[in-house]
Amino acid sequence: MPGIGDPRFERVVIAMCLHDDDGALGLVVNNVAGALTVRALMEQLDIDPGATPAQALVMNGGPVEPSRGFVLHSAEYEGQSTISVGGQWGLTSTLDILKDIAADKGPARWLAALGYTGWGAGQLDGELTRHGWLTAPGDAELLFDTAVGSRWPAAYRGLGIDVGNLSSTAGRA
Repeated sequence: MPGIGDPRFERVVIAMCLHDDDGALGLVVNNVAGALTVRALMEQLDIDPGATPAQALVMNGGPVEPSRGFVLHSAEYEGQSTISVGGQWGLTSTLDILKDIAADKGPARWLAALGYTGWGAGQLDGELTRHGWLTAPGDAELLFDTAVGSRWPAAYRGLGIDVGNLSSTAGRA
């Protein structure tokens, strides 16, 4: 939830997946990639979509490598390249997870994204010190159970903030 002046990041919710001395990686989880469904993506990749829910949309995960796919998922699933994200969920970027989802052997909860949001070493830390982002604890319910269009206000609500009370202009006290 930034205030960095880049319109690509207005009213976005980013699930941070990696943040260390080398940089950071996150996925935008409230911006769909048009009408692209996960089933259609699987068909493009020659994967039989099988048990994949018809309504599952692909997220536009960010502007970096928009053709690279990621699945953010519940922590019980572990694939070949799964990275644990704070023990709360996992991030997998190999085709195996899509095949497992299609075969109904994948994670219980998941969302798919193309592209990611990335920062170089120290870049995100600098933006955080300039108050470019509002941070909130990770919330699996927000990621997996909240409608895509409701994730931004829900993230604020989780911090006790009503977005209806926000103003885009500064005042004087």
